[in-house]
Formats: sequence, structure tokens, C-alpha cells
Amino acid sequence: MTEPKYKIGITQGDPNGIGWEVIIKTLSDPRITEFFTPVLYGSPQAAAAYRNTLTEVEQFAPTTVASAAEARRGRINLVACGQIAQVEPGKPTPEAGRAAVEALRTAMRDLKAGELDALVTAPFDKETVQSDDFRFTGHTEYLAAELGGESMMIMCSDVLRVGLVTKHIPVSEIAARITREEILADLRIFNRSLIEDFGIVRPRIAVMALNPHAGDGGLLGREEQEIIHPAIVDAFHEGILAFGPFAADGLFAGGGYAKYDGILAMYHDQGLAPFKSLSPDGVNFTAGLQAVRTSPDHGTAFDIAGKDKANPQSMRNAIYTAIDILRHRAQWAEWSANPLPRAEREKSARDGAKETPQNAKEPKE
Repeated sequence: MTEPKYKIGITQGDPNGIGWEVIIKTLSDPRITEFFTPVLYGSPQAAAAYRNTLTEVEQFAPTTVASAAEARRGRINLVACGQIAQVEPGKPTPEAGRAAVEALRTAMRDLKAGELDALVTAPFDKETVQSDDFRFTGHTEYLAAELGGESMMIMCSDVLRVGLVTKHIPVSEIAARITREEILADLRIFNRSLIEDFGIVRPRIAVMALNPHAGDGGLLGREEQEIIHPAIVDAFHEGILAFGPFAADGLFAGGGYAKYDGILAMYHDQGLAPFKSLSPDGVNFTAGLQAVRTSPDHGTAFDIAGKDKANPQSMRNAIYTAIDILRHRAQWAEWSANPLPRAEREKSARDGAKETPQNAKEPKE
């Protein structure tokens, strides 16, 4: 039985950023269509303009189609949308923001219609996309609103997987948004995603502290004692192998993160700064939704746009990660369709967990 050739939608992002450059570099290898069917969403004129700036691209000749339903296997397909009158590499403009949103919405139409198996989004500028009918601080928030469900941003690579409790909010609001219920809900989403999307049977999750030194017993803050640790205990009682809370510097500097399948960070920079240091070509995955969406872990990079300097590896990894997650989900659906009945037996002392939230030790600084 041959594996299905998935149809992957790829949006242009901000046409003045590096989106088209990393897309073209990724798809210029003629072997790429052996793995999936690409469906691009964006401006043909912008694509052509960036193609002309690239010196070492083998070939890039997309076929224009009206929608993903017309996409042809073995070809690069392009749904023309998100037009822009003039491409201005490196310049954030309202017109470019509108073009990015239009491409995203057109791809969302096909995703909802079941014409796409997954969506990969090139980065847009969070400021220029804002308008009266688009008030989202990022792709993650938009997808959650469109597709429903409780979403979670997970940064993933071969080295590390980091989930976030809070995402794109001001630092001054972080502490107030962290609650016992929110952490528990995120641990459930994270645990399920590690199992179904990444194929990890019994994932172990390290939970970060909010305050320096994990609060130092309440001296530097009581969130660890009153919110984070109780949420970890709640999760452990549900069968989720969650441990902590750990001070971020000790967890990463001491290499303790390598013992865990996932790290739950309390806020954006706490998780992304070490992740990007350890995984420069990582991937952003939106967990908790029925649809699969990934993206490169970099931004629009206006400073190098149009200069043939952008590295396409993170875009390439985002596409491959989307395919891997689709495969894992299909395998999980098959495995869990008719589970074997659990055998009941008398429990012994050996059945107890050797490590619990109460005795898990924090890595030394």
C-alpha cells in the first residue's frame, strides 16, 4: 500500500519579506513534488519578481489554478491572490499586509473545503496586517478563530519541542493570564499532541517556572507554589507525566531539557529564546486543531528581503514536519480505532511511578 501524496497549501506571507524567496528556493528542486503536491497562494507578479533576484535556482515554473481542487500532481500549483501593485523588498506597507491576509484567507477557504491536507504559512508583519476585519496578533490566533478548538503554539525540531502557555501578549499581562486551569488545559493539549502528532507513546513534559529560581520558595514570587505546581499535580493525577516547575536557566544551561519530550514555557520569549538558540532552523506548529498548520520559525526578515540571502531550511523543515504530522495522525487513527481491551490484574509496588511532581528535582544552575 503506497502512502498518500499530500496536498500542502503554502501562503506567500508578506510579499515584501523573505517569504517568496524561501518558498522558491525550497520548491526549485524538481524532486520536491515526489513527496507532496504544493499549492501556493499569492501574487504571480511577486513570485516572478523574486525569482529574478535568485542566482542559483534550478527551476520554478508554477501552474496557475483556480483553487486547490484543480491542483495537479507532480507540478507546483499557484492560486493567484494577494496581488500587490509594486513589490518593495524590505518595506512594510499596508498594501503588503492586505496581500498577505488575502492569500491566507484564500488558503483557509480551500483548507475548510477539504481540498488541502495541511497549511504552511510564510511569515507576515503583525502590524501591517491589522485592519477593521483582521484583528489577530498572529497566524495561531487566526487559525484558532477560523477552525475552532483550543490552539497551542509548539516550536519543534529534532532537538526540542516547546509549547507556550501565553503567546503574543505584552509582558506586563503575563502573570495575570497564567492560571492553574490554563496550565492544566495546555498540558492536556501538549500531551495529546506529543502522542498523536509526534508519535511519542508516553511523553514526559517539563514545566517552566515563571519567576527567577522558580520563586525561591516564595521569596521571588508565589506563582510557582500557588498556581504552577498545583496544575502539575492535577495533570499528573490525570496520567500526564508533567514535572517541575523548573527555572528556565537551570533547565537549559544544565542540559536537563534533553530528558523531556516537551517543555511548557510560561511566555513567548522564555521558550523561544532558548529554542531558537538550540534549533536555528526549527518549525512553528499550531497544535490542538483538526487541521495541520506549520510555518518557519523566523519572521519577515525585511533587512535581507530581495538580497538572495534568506536560508530556506526552516521553510523546508516546516513542509516536512507537516507531512510527518499528517502521517502520525493517520497512524494514530488506525492504531486507536480498535484498541485491545486492557487486562486487569492485581497491582504491585512496582507499578508506582518512580518520579512524581513532588520528587522531581530541578536541574542545578
